[in-house]
Formats: sequence, structure tokens, C-alpha cells
Amino acid sequence: MQYDLIEKRAVLVGVRLPDTKRFEESMRELEGLAEACGVEVVGTAEQNLRRIDSAFYIGKGKVEEIRAAADTLDANMIIFNNTLSPSQLTNLGNALELEIIDRTNLILNIFADRARSGEAKMQVDYAKLKYMLPRLVGLRSNLSRQGGTAGSMSNRGAGEKKIELDRRYIEKRMALLRKNLNALKKDRITQRKRRERSGIPLVSLVGYTNAGKSTLMNLMLKTFCSDEEKLVAEEDMLFATLDTSVRRIEPNHMKPFLLSDTVGFIDDLPTMLIDAFRSTLDEALNADLILEVVDCSDPEYKEQMRITEQTLADLGAGSIPVIFIMNKADLVPDLKISQNAKTRENTRPPNEGRDRTEDRMPGNAQTLPIVKDDRIWMSARYGTGLDELLQMIDARLNADSITCDLLIPYAESGLESRLRQTAVVHDCRYEAEGIIISATIDAANYPRFEKYRK
Repeated sequence: MQYDLIEKRAVLVGVRLPDTKRFEESMRELEGLAEACGVEVVGTAEQNLRRIDSAFYIGKGKVEEIRAAADTLDANMIIFNNTLSPSQLTNLGNALELEIIDRTNLILNIFADRARSGEAKMQVDYAKLKYMLPRLVGLRSNLSRQGGTAGSMSNRGAGEKKIELDRRYIEKRMALLRKNLNALKKDRITQRKRRERSGIPLVSLVGYTNAGKSTLMNLMLKTFCSDEEKLVAEEDMLFATLDTSVRRIEPNHMKPFLLSDTVGFIDDLPTMLIDAFRSTLDEALNADLILEVVDCSDPEYKEQMRITEQTLADLGAGSIPVIFIMNKADLVPDLKISQNAKTRENTRPPNEGRDRTEDRMPGNAQTLPIVKDDRIWMSARYGTGLDELLQMIDARLNADSITCDLLIPYAESGLESRLRQTAVVHDCRYEAEGIIISATIDAANYPRFEKYRK
């Protein structure tokens, strides 16, 4: 039987071991991942085991139970909540005679669907081939039962390559991808050095998938940028954004900065994907400040913060300063914060020209934002808290800055433009002796202007 991706009907399978944590949450995430890949979930099978079965992952009796359930529910795919070994994939495919997908392959297929830039597509290709290489036999048997249609998820991704690729071809393809990705990495390093020389700080958005990173970036772009083409993809689903986007943000009366939006994190994110996207995630590694966006309306938000923190540590970005953005606080019905926190009543006025949407907010969002130390409870959806967040960003970026008056000779008037691009200019006067500028300059850029200080 041949069918399109939209007709995929899956039974989810999960195993709870004695040391398993967050089992129910992980199964819910698996369902969200399946839906993000266009798969209809028609049933769920769970099993408690003391140890994983080396041949089938689940018990043999459970295999027969799942096969019967798949027939009853008219399912054509079985999705496992863990990574299957090559032998397990082969054995389950032979026993169930259905398409078998594990969590890793499911995420890989989502990434293959969502990648847009050339670099992201190559990174996904590489990760997919790396996954396929030790599983060629099992994937081939899966494909033979599906008729090799374009709708087969095991045959998707990796540039829609066919599973019949032999080991030698895959290794050759991987070598070529490594070469091309290394060349792109060199270009990225060059771009990064150019940004560093410009003196414009880099602020990186990170967080669990679907926490609202792209929504926050678009909020800033709609407020401070008139070019709608610079908006990023924004959708309420897992891994809606894969390609890293870097945009220049110029808040009113504040220092401009570059804002990057990176791929969202998730529990058990395949190691090969972290490796493949390392050059992209390096935007977080090289950031001057990290904005960790948290969906505080999710009951599991603390665990998601732990996973994000661990992922950042694994990337080597654990020592970079962080502001925690407790997003979607308008969805928390009984938000309780310490009395030491500051609410919107004692913050500065909003940026000029921005449409405040308070009249359309739910009642509990009217009390937002709330600021405490390095955290802010806000709603990117309604735009509440943006001004206060920008204050926090500006304070962090200017923590080591120097405010001074400079006298720039007219013969070197080009320095005024550089100052306006990299510093906060408070006042500028054109006098007989030269251009007198009052500015707050980042400590790293101050030496190049120090000789002009009055």
C-alpha cells in the first residue's frame, strides 16, 4: 500500500525502566514530535521493564500486542521513544512488518523538513547519514515493506536520499559534507571576527523548544525594525525554527546589539544533531549575553531549564552571563513572586511609537512584567515586559562601560559614525574646536577613543 506523509498513523511505544525519569512528559513530547512531523497518533503502548530487551527493546509478548493493536487501529507506523540499535530495528521490522521509527530518527526527519538554509540542510544531511550508516540493513528491510515511496519517513531527510545507498557511498558523501561544512565554518568565523571588530555585542536567545524565542525576536523586530522581511518563522509547535537568524536591534536611547535566535533544545536531543549543529550553536558560545527563554506556564519548566543549562554547559557556554525570561507568564493563573520583585508600576515609560496591547490582554497579564534579580516574568505574545527586558539587557551589556565626553577633530569626523554604531550617544554638539560627544562606550572599545577624551 502506498500513502503520503499526511496519512501516517502511528502507535507510540515507551518503556519505563526502574531509573526512568519524566516518563509521562517524555511520551507527551514524543506525541508532539510526531504531530510536528505530520503524523497522526492513534494509540500508545507502554511497558515496565527491569532491563531493555537486547533483541526487540520491548518484550516479545509486547511485540505481538503492538502488532494486534496496529491492525485494529489501522496504524502503518510504530514510533519508539528511545533510540533503537541496528539489530533491534531489524528484528522489530521483521516481526511487526511495519515502518519502525525511533525518537532520534523522528527528530532527524523534523529537522530535514524544517531546514531552510544551505548550511542547515547540509548539517541535517550529515546527521541523517551518520544515523543511517550502522542501520543500513534494518532501514532497507523497513523500506522494502513500504514499497520505497517518497512518503516513507525512513527514506526522508538526508536530501531525500534512498536507503539503498551503500556504506561506501554514504562515507564518501559524509566526507564531502564535512569538507563543505568546514568551509562554511571558516566563513562563519570570519563573519564573527568582523562583528567583534565592529564592537557590537552579540545577545543570543536560547531555551527549550517552543518556549517563545522566535516570538520574542519578532517582538523586538516589529518594535525597532520596519523591514518585515527580517521577521523569523513563528509557530506553536516543536522545532518551528532551525536556522540561526542574527538581527541588529537598535532600541531607543540604548546601545544597539545583535540578537541571534538558535534551535530549541529538548530532552534526549540526539548527540549527532548537537555535533552537526555545533557551528550554528556556536552563536550561543560566542555571545556576550544569553537570554534563556522559559515557558513558565509549563509544569515541567524547571526540568526544561535544567536541560537547557546542561546543553549550554556541554557546548562550553556555561560561564556566559544569563538573563532568564520567564515567558508566557500571562498563562499562569496564580503567579506568585517574592515581594522584593519590581512590577511595571516603578519602571520607565514604554518606548515611543509602540502599540501597547494591554487592553487586549487577559486579566492576570495586566500585572506583568515582574522583575527580580536576573529574571523577568513577561509575555512576548502581548509585548508586556519588553521595555523592562531591554533595560536589563542594556545594564548587563554596559556593566563595564565608560561614560565620558570626547572631542573629535573635524578631520576625523568618521569616528562619530563609528561611535553611533557601537556606543550610546547621549549628546552631540558641533563647536569651533571640533565635535563634542557625550557617550557611554563599552570597555573593549574605549581604548580606541581614549585619546579624544576631554
